[in-house]
Amino acid sequence: MNLSDRTKIIIEINKLLYEEGFETSNIYDKSCFDMFARKKLLLLLLKVLVNIDSLNQSHVHEIKKISNTFQASPLVVGLKSKNHILEEDVVYERYGMPTIALETLKNIIIHGEYPEILADRGGYFVQIAGDLLKDYRTEFSLSLKELADLVKVSRETIYNYENNLSRANPETAILLEELLNMKITLDIDVFQPKKFEVEENEVSKNENINDLKKLGLGVVSTNKTPFDALGKIEAKKINDSFITSLDDNKPTKTLHNVAISLKDLSLITGSDSFFIINNEKIKESLDGIPVINSWEIKEIDDKNEFLKLVKERKDN
Repeated sequence: MNLSDRTKIIIEINKLLYEEGFETSNIYDKSCFDMFARKKLLLLLLKVLVNIDSLNQSHVHEIKKISNTFQASPLVVGLKSKNHILEEDVVYERYGMPTIALETLKNIIIHGEYPEILADRGGYFVQIAGDLLKDYRTEFSLSLKELADLVKVSRETIYNYENNLSRANPETAILLEELLNMKITLDIDVFQPKKFEVEENEVSKNENINDLKKLGLGVVSTNKTPFDALGKIEAKKINDSFITSLDDNKPTKTLHNVAISLKDLSLITGSDSFFIINNEKIKESLDGIPVINSWEIKEIDDKNEFLKLVKERKDN
């Protein structure tokens, strides 16, 4: 069987992460994301593409919601754009998501070498450590104009670098580093979790989600994911995030498959999971995942009572 280029990249990334001590989830290639990976406090949420310009904006919206819930670091890994092959040690962006080549990911994971160059409209740029530049300019007794003349830029440009008001082109940064004999460019930490601004409709079409919200649970619905909704919990003695699957008259066989995904993702993300099912034939759990019937939610008064019920069924 011939594997697609995308599948080959996913397999290579999975192998790389495993060998470097990450716990990896199953691969969800029909989802808006492909996999989770965790190492200590770092939780990566990966999307793999051959052409990064094929990234679906609606998928990005879902990935951002998931990242916010789990405080994960979303990352797109690809081979090329429509115009060129992705360069090593360069960070691209698509819809606000950091996007890198496979070799760049390898350099970070294996060697701890983060990229410095950002590809943006107009070319390539680096961020100067402004305080550092100013300190060393002062130490060398150089005025703004004197330093500017040495690297053939304007006095205003050096001022902007020192006050973090603008980025530099790599050539100017190299001249400055050679002149001062030190590194003044900042690494780009693509693993830094980001808080995304995501618009979410207040009223869901799903009655179960609205019932959970009425209990005081912060719930967001998701699309193109192995689950139907997720959220944050502000309560003691329980994980602060959860994943749930909602019954839309799914066949029992499908629910068993969903249970496998819920277990896998709960383990990697450190979250609780449960089913909300409108089916009295399925009692308190399904393959070890707590089951709450839809009618039970309507008889519960608040989130603490609901969370207690989930915990009891999980323990049993």
